[in-house]
Amino acid sequence: MTDINTLVSNYIASFNETDADKRLALIGETFAEGATYVDPLMQSEGRHGIDRMLAAVQERFAGLTFKQVGKVDAYGDRVRFSWELGPADGPSIAGGTDFATVEAGRLAAIVGFLDFVPAA
Repeated sequence: MTDINTLVSNYIASFNETDADKRLALIGETFAEGATYVDPLMQSEGRHGIDRMLAAVQERFAGLTFKQVGKVDAYGDRVRFSWELGPADGPSIAGGTDFATVEAGRLAAIVGFLDFVPAA
């Protein structure tokens, strides 16, 4: 996989996929084997760690959907994109910007920044 827009699209899709087998397949296509993810609220390592993290996110935010906003920006092996989380038919409740490195066509290290989140 070398198309960066497809890679980011699959990344967002993996956050939304509730079928465990389909989600793990998307993760395998999208993330490098030893990929890492970190943001202010969570972190994980490896495809199975990322799968467990995404399952927990889906449980916490059941019924909400992640969507990409704006355009994907890439330079060399670096990529930046923004996302929002909310109901399909309403305003977003959270959003952020992720930065990632790409190795062999897959995401290798992702650092997420939260632009807005629900009040605690």
